[in-house]
Amino acid sequence: MDVKAKIGQRIKELREAATMSQKDLSYSADLDRSYIASVENGQRNISIVNIEKIATALGVSLIEFFNNNRFENITGN
Repeated sequence: MDVKAKIGQRIKELREAATMSQKDLSYSADLDRSYIASVENGQRNISIVNIEKIATALGVSLIEFFNNNRFENITGN
C-alpha cells in the first residue's frame, strides 16, 4: 500500500471515529469535500499543511495522526 492510501485510510478512520461526515470535515478544515474524498481514496498527494488542517479539525495532533501502526513501515507496499 502506498503512502497516499495509508494517509487516506488514516483520515477516514479518524473521521469516522469522530462521527464526522466528509462534508463536516471539509467545513472544519476549510477544504473542499471532493478534495477530502479524493485524499481518503488515495488519489491525491496531500501536503503536510493540509494534513495539519485535517488533524486539527479532527482534534488530533500530528504526532497522534502519525502514531499508528499503518505508518511503521511507511516505505513498504
